[in-house]
Amino acid sequence: MRVNCVGAIIFDASDRLLLIKRGHPPGMGLWSIPGGRLEPGETDAAGVRREVLEETGLHVEVGRLAGTVDRPGPGGVTYVIRDYLASVSGGVPTAGDDAADVRWCGLDELARLPLAEGLLESLTGWGVLPS
Repeated sequence: MRVNCVGAIIFDASDRLLLIKRGHPPGMGLWSIPGGRLEPGETDAAGVRREVLEETGLHVEVGRLAGTVDRPGPGGVTYVIRDYLASVSGGVPTAGDDAADVRWCGLDELARLPLAEGLLESLTGWGVLPS
């Protein structure tokens, strides 16, 4: 079974990436970009806005599709994840929903954090990380 998911790639004015620490499986304890499953009938853009607000307390404007990845899930599920660039339009970063923590992370810090599998490779491959 394939499950449609979305994620948000958000940078601040200092080129720091917004990350959340997963509070539940899959990936509990790992840092990733905010996102999750689409609800029935929900558009990608609406899903990105909802997931970011639920997990970080931030309102975002959704930009272009950065890339798509397939990740294996429990019970033979495949998560089809479409990650979009987004920019903050309001709110204060506060961990919520299934996020145990939220933070802005400099590129030099990414290599030192326990990141979700394939995250850094995908962001690098899509050419979305600031140089």
